[in-house]
Amino acid sequence: MTAIQSYSIDDLKVGMTATVKKLVDDNAIKAFADVSGDFNPVHLDENFAATTRFGTRIAHGMLSASLISTAIGMHLPGQGTIYLSQTLSFRAPVHCGDEVTATVEITEIDPRRRRVTLACVVRVGDTVVVDGEARVLAPAAPSVS
Repeated sequence: MTAIQSYSIDDLKVGMTATVKKLVDDNAIKAFADVSGDFNPVHLDENFAATTRFGTRIAHGMLSASLISTAIGMHLPGQGTIYLSQTLSFRAPVHCGDEVTATVEITEIDPRRRRVTLACVVRVGDTVVVDGEARVLAPAAPSVS
């Protein structure tokens, strides 16, 4: 398990980034299917997937996108962050055995409302597979007693 980083709203700056990586293997795809209930054969059945435009199995798009949540909830802003919204565009497939890298970057901060906007990009190598924007509620600064 990765250690959780935590920043309060007062610690955040535009331009801060966080990155997470994950190998998307057969176990990850099957586990995501079990959790999500999405058993589409393009993800799980090589014979079926061979008949699709991809020619082979691909990972669930939301599996790759879920790494954005990992970057936000575990690193930036981290512990105590609450998701408000997320936009996503799926740009390219992720294949079994690909290493996926998700990066989030703070683009806007509203300290009064504790709202943070982050640009989100998921890549396999140099290829963008998912991108979008997240809005979150950052943790409050600790109270001084």
